[in-house]
Amino acid sequence: MDSNAIYILKVFIVSGGLAVAIKYVMPLLSISSSTAIVLTLVLLPSVALAIALAWRARQQLS
Repeated sequence: MDSNAIYILKVFIVSGGLAVAIKYVMPLLSISSSTAIVLTLVLLPSVALAIALAWRARQQLS
């Protein structure tokens, strides 16, 4: 398997794990439902992934 394919597979697995955690674990926690908290929890995985990909791209350029 190609190195890029393995990396993409890892990204899908981590993303799926975070989606499952948000769907099944978060309702068990006692957090008030405000718009800011919901947006943060929904956008945080995407932002974290974007930062990780940017960091990796920057390392490859060096």
